[in-house]
Amino acid sequence: YGGMGLDFSYNIAVAEELGNIRCGGIPMAIGVQAGMATPALTRFGSDELKKQFLVPTIAGDLVVCLGVSEAGAGSDVANIKTTAVRKGDEYVINGGKMWTTSGCQADWMCLLANTSEGPPHRNKSLICLPMNLPGIHVAKKIDKLGMRSSDTAQIFFEDVRVPSKNLIGEEGKGFTYQMLQFQEERLGAVATVLTPLETIIQETIDYTRQRKVFDQTVLHNQAVHFRLAELATEVELLRSLLYRTVALYVEGNDMTKFASMAKLKAGRLAREVTDSCLQFWGGMGFTSEVLVSRFYRDLRLLSIGGGTDETMLSIICKYMETLPSK
Repeated sequence: YGGMGLDFSYNIAVAEELGNIRCGGIPMAIGVQAGMATPALTRFGSDELKKQFLVPTIAGDLVVCLGVSEAGAGSDVANIKTTAVRKGDEYVINGGKMWTTSGCQADWMCLLANTSEGPPHRNKSLICLPMNLPGIHVAKKIDKLGMRSSDTAQIFFEDVRVPSKNLIGEEGKGFTYQMLQFQEERLGAVATVLTPLETIIQETIDYTRQRKVFDQTVLHNQAVHFRLAELATEVELLRSLLYRTVALYVEGNDMTKFASMAKLKAGRLAREVTDSCLQFWGGMGFTSEVLVSRFYRDLRLLSIGGGTDETMLSIICKYMETLPSK
């Protein structure tokens, strides 16, 4: 279908390289296109759907967005309210989505909706939804603290009719498909943040080496260079956890616990590195003229998007409870 057929480790290599882009919004938009909105279609979609949606998306001719989060259901995916009711050869969709990356410009959406009245983990389905259909309303482009180069939309659906053949895989399996995708999304987010954190630390070293306070460089203070050494060590530890998790995944193992640990650590470390380094920039760090202030805003999303820190902790705890008691 136009892809290279490589294993997931190559996705991570690309994600890590995208960290060289000096903002968070562009890597995130690419990540949605390549690693969030298309995996379920790739794995479970019909050949017809793949030719219609996947091929032009891989080629970059179409922009895709992921319709999962809602105003009342962010990390709590099981609680979404959007419905897709089967009527003949069509689904009729009503509801809305929130915080949809690339939603203002998307050509189609990978939509998660309730297709039955059954249990919340077994009543959801994924549907390829063209965004030019009657009844789709892009309400607004959301004004955000960071990731400002990435458009984020609020979208409403009012009696939107889409062919039932646009269903990805089996009806009722959407939640399961989405959970599989979430693990890859979280690892991709971890990979994307590694290079920015290294860049921030290095630029802080360079700046504090030449900035003088009380007749000596800021870097000359032991508290400063010790702190930067600690942060650099933490970034390397995160990279090691990421690589271990990816290796387990490529070998076919369940890596949910480690992916959750890596996502949790990445979100917290992004806050720690950007906050600590910004402090060493002094007043200059509080301006929009330096990279550290941009990443201070952009990377704050990592502890929220793709599953909050608290959600990651809950997952980790569940896996720990399965261990035999000592």
